[in-house]
Amino acid sequence: MEEVAVIEDPAAAEASLDPIRARLLAELAVPGSATMLAAKTGLPRQKVNYHLKTLERHGLVELLEERRKGNVNERVMRATAAAYVISPAALPTVQPDPARSPDRLSARWLLAVAAQLVRDVGALITGATAARKRLATFAIDGTVRFASAADRAAFADELATAVAALVSKYHDESAENGRDHRIVVAVHPSVPPESRPG
Repeated sequence: MEEVAVIEDPAAAEASLDPIRARLLAELAVPGSATMLAAKTGLPRQKVNYHLKTLERHGLVELLEERRKGNVNERVMRATAAAYVISPAALPTVQPDPARSPDRLSARWLLAVAAQLVRDVGALITGATAARKRLATFAIDGTVRFASAADRAAFADELATAVAALVSKYHDESAENGRDHRIVVAVHPSVPPESRPG
């Protein structure tokens, strides 16, 4: 089971967003059969089987084993990942594009950059998984409390200057075997865990 899987296919995204299927995916972090899931969810086994087949068709659950129980073969399934992220690539015609309004102080631009980050890293994870290679990435996540809007603006200017200096120090346009890496730095107000949707 992968830690996180990125859903890029529109049909798989639609399948995962169905409330019953989302619940089954959550339950299948621990392997189970349709009979076990029916008991946990209160749904008829036939309905659970129907949803499991849809999830399996889209690669969101996988068969671990089949075992004979009485007159039936019991299929033990498991989610293919502990968590799923739906890439903006699943909705290609309406995905946000940072180039539409490149205003680094705009929340909508930040969201478009974040969507591009999810899309790109999702594609990289898919490729690395298929090639059975590790993906080299780096991220920093932290919190800073500003005393004033002026302090926040000064911090943003100083951060931009520091990042620009690092980029100019390490960027080597002439590196024949070099590989471009994207840098995303974001500052936004924190959302307390109890206020987050879901």
